[in-house]
Amino acid sequence: MTPNAASEITEEICRRAPIIPVLVIEDAARARPLAEALIAGGLPVLEVTLRTPAALDAIREMAGVEGGVVGAGTLLTPADVEAAAAAGATFGVSPGATPALLDAARAGDLPLLPGAATATEAMILLERGYTVQKFFPAEAAGGAPALKALASPLPQIRFCPTGGVSPTNAASYLSLPNVICAGGSWIAPKDKVAARDWDAITALAREAAALPR
Repeated sequence: MTPNAASEITEEICRRAPIIPVLVIEDAARARPLAEALIAGGLPVLEVTLRTPAALDAIREMAGVEGGVVGAGTLLTPADVEAAAAAGATFGVSPGATPALLDAARAGDLPLLPGAATATEAMILLERGYTVQKFFPAEAAGGAPALKALASPLPQIRFCPTGGVSPTNAASYLSLPNVICAGGSWIAPKDKVAARDWDAITALAREAAALPR
């Protein structure tokens, strides 16, 4: 899959909702009801980060939930790309981008949302053909003002900012012309997941889904 084709797919995915929940799942048994709660709230695109031993099993569980689009986040190596695709991830997300990772995603036909934090990194990805990119770590890298500054010299790129995005600043990101959606972890708080409070998570998802962009 070429980077251009990958960006076409990730753009379509990112346009489904203003917020992509960034999920750190400790117990795969909670994955399916968590996905169902988020989808019910209007957030069908889910990013499961490969930061826990349960992550791949969680992706397998979520991949079977009707109406959902499940991706794997924190892809760092070619092995991560292979494992994510085998688990059923339909797209991948990386905090940055290395040649080995980009080559693996292309060879494995996994649409990738690669990360960039500077104009140079964004330009390198654009040169390869990635017109949809993750901006990470968003707040630490300058937040919405930094992304706004990139819009004029790099109008070809659409970004999904993640890292420090919250209910208090999400709207400032989503109002930018070069932001297609944003990623955030506040929609699935660890305490609500542990308590299996799916109704509360659906309510948070509904609020996030209603954010204007």
